[in-house]
Amino acid sequence: MRILIACEYSGTVRDAFIRSGHDAMSCDILPSDAPGPHYQGDVSDILKDGWDMMIAHPPCTHLAVSGAKHFAKKIADGRQQAALDFVQALMDAPIPRICIENPVSIISTRIRKPDQIIQPWMFGHEATKTTCLWLKNLPALMPTKIVDRGKRHITKSGKSLPDWYNLPPSEDRWKIRSATFPGIADAMATQWG
Repeated sequence: MRILIACEYSGTVRDAFIRSGHDAMSCDILPSDAPGPHYQGDVSDILKDGWDMMIAHPPCTHLAVSGAKHFAKKIADGRQQAALDFVQALMDAPIPRICIENPVSIISTRIRKPDQIIQPWMFGHEATKTTCLWLKNLPALMPTKIVDRGKRHITKSGKSLPDWYNLPPSEDRWKIRSATFPGIADAMATQWG
């Protein structure tokens, strides 16, 4: 199958599908962190290129409920609507099988509810990261290796965060936090490929 991994710079999902024998390419406005087939540019340029499947990870910056305190400003200046329009364009792409991946976000109330909610601990990683999947012509992912949910860290403000998420400030902290866990990528490649 020809598989487009949209809005992915890490190569994690792309490489899982390649290992499973598929013709997979990632696409992002950023260069790929890992060598492999990658289109650096706007995914809109290649949505009509005859893909059999797309797994898309649209940016959650203006959508995730974790940033709700900034919503009023993002609604007023149009950033939130632009982000929703981008998600809708991905959902409407002329591709037979589609998965849109995002954290808990306003996609659920402004477009539609997700078809499935998964966690890394369902796929062999001792971590929590609530991940919503909006599916078109794809079955729900089946857990592959249920493990402990991982340790948590209490912040100074009293928030409970997963230990893996509690990273010191760095240039690439946002990249680490947004990356797909390899066990989830492997499950996608094995079950949907």
